Amino acid sequence: MKVEIFSDVVCPWCYIGHVRFARAAERFRAKGGTLEVTMRPYQLNPDAPVAGEPLIPQLERKFGANARQMVDRVLSVAAAEGLELDYDRAVSASTLEAHRLIEVAARQGLGEEMAERLFRAHFGEGQNVADPDVLAKLAAETGVRDSGEGAEEVREQLARARTLGVTGVPLFLFEGQYAVSGAQPEESFTAAIDEVAERTGQTPIIQLAAPADGCDDDGYCAV
Repeated sequence: MKVEIFSDVVCPWCYIGHVRFARAAERFRAKGGTLEVTMRPYQLNPDAPVAGEPLIPQLERKFGANARQMVDRVLSVAAAEGLELDYDRAVSASTLEAHRLIEVAARQGLGEEMAERLFRAHFGEGQNVADPDVLAKLAAETGVRDSGEGAEEVREQLARARTLGVTGVPLFLFEGQYAVSGAQPEESFTAAIDEVAERTGQTPIIQLAAPADGCDDDGYCAV
């Protein structure tokens, strides 16, 4: 079964969804299922600076009083998943090069691992995921040899996401036609994987679950 995960490494619900889906995928594989996961790029803020800026002030400028409520909700849900997020240290920055690095890692069979390391660097360690030195360090830690390639593929996949009508992430696309939107509960991912395993021959994108928490094109994350 082929699964494409559209996400952005600065999207908290993508991080949470990534962890939940990984657990469901592991159970499917433990039952003898084959699951091929490909990380796909999406940029919530294409105009974010490479130099980066503290995330909390940026959120407060954009969402005002709702920013703290949004952050508190994310922190609570993340903690229940065993994730430690540090918004006070987090840096808002361009994710284009981070997506390119994930593309390179995917060619070496390490796409999921590279995405997880970037999530952790951004949300837990306050690292700027647009900084070339940071990316080189994270690649080395993950065992990825950065060839410097992948930019064209990232641009193509960003365009494809627009063509598919993706306007929020995370989005999990099974076999190019069955979609699950948002950071669903682990049980919902398990059910979706099992359902797709039984389906064949359908062409339209079909929502297998009601959309769950995620982040939209305006950068607004569920509260």
